[in-house]
Order: sequence, then C-alpha cells, then structure tokens
Amino acid sequence: MTHQFLTTEEINLIKKELDKYNQDWEDGRKTAGSHASKVKNNIQLSRESEVSKKFTKFIIEKLNKDQLIKSFSLSKKIHGTIFTKSKKGMKYGRHIDNTFMSTGRADLSFTLFLSNVDSYEGGELIIENINSKNTFKLNAGQILIYPSTYLHSIQEVTQGERLVFIGWIESYVKSIEEREYLFDLDAGARGILAKNGRSDELDLIFKSYSNFLRLLGS
Repeated sequence: MTHQFLTTEEINLIKKELDKYNQDWEDGRKTAGSHASKVKNNIQLSRESEVSKKFTKFIIEKLNKDQLIKSFSLSKKIHGTIFTKSKKGMKYGRHIDNTFMSTGRADLSFTLFLSNVDSYEGGELIIENINSKNTFKLNAGQILIYPSTYLHSIQEVTQGERLVFIGWIESYVKSIEEREYLFDLDAGARGILAKNGRSDELDLIFKSYSNFLRLLGS
C-alpha cells in the first residue's frame, strides 16, 4: 500500500533538524542480521540521538492515528524504526527481513520516503513477489507498506542522497490474505457509511467485521 502520509511542512522540518546532527549517523550494518549485513551499505541515525527520539515519537504517533494505515495493517506494535540514508555509491542488496526481532515480530515492513524523487538518482526499492518484481521510488512524504515475507533490495544511489524512515509492524492478524479480507470489508463498510449514513444492515456488517477480527486476531 502507498499513501501520502506527511505534509511538505513536516518533511522540511524533519530534514532541517536532521541536518544539524551529522555526527550521529553510523554504519547501517550495526543493526543488520548476519546475512543482511553482508549486502547492506548505508548509514543510519543513532536511535539514541535526541533528534531521532523526537521525530520517531512524532511519526509513530501519527501512524497510530492514521485510519487508513490502521485498517490496512491492523497494527499491534510499530517497532524497529530508524532513519537511514544512502549516499552516492551505497546500496542494500537482496535480503529478507528477520521474522523475530528484539522489538517484536515483523509482519509488515514500511518505508517512509523523505527525499524528493528528483534530488537523487538510483535508490529504487525493488520488492519481489512470487513471479514479479515491483519497483518503488516515491515522492517525499509518501509511505509504502508491504509484507515482510518478500525479498527486497535497494538499488545503488548514483547521485544525491536517499533519506528514508523505516520500520516494522507486528499485526494483530499474521496472515496476508486475512488482513486483505478484513481491510476490504472495513473499507467497503466505511464507504457505504460515508455515502448513505448508518443503517441496521450496515451495523451487521460492522458487527461481522469486529467478530472476524476477534476470531482471527492474536
């Protein structure tokens, strides 16, 4: 799922503040697993940095309030978040995210793009499905949320810098298919509510949604 998440003003504020903390960036391999560390080449903002704590809190709070993201991900916990940067010559080879992290289970991965697409070349995020590859390079402020079960990579940045905020979501519902069914049901019901108002029939749909979530959730 792609979604416009941050405003231009919010993006500019975050980037302006991050620029003041150049000394707090460190080798990205510090947080990579044993396999991923062999193909990871980027830098990341120390999670202990004051500016990292400030804007991580801001972004997570906003994620938890976003109705579309909440409905799509059914998030139980947002964790492992970090600001990362890829400069010229940096890339992140093909890898799979760890299932269980010290901070929680990874059901969904997300990338929040903070650099304008015309400010750097290369750096595309490639996500591999069973029989296809999808390439993503989104506008600043847009977020991409995708299953952590997919192999993915980041192409080499050939010009400029690629700045993103990444993290993982532990969902109340592990199954990709079950999350999709619940999302469709919720989106359809909310669409009917917005168009026609509430009704006894719609109450039954919301009841079914809630009970399916109760049945499938953990």
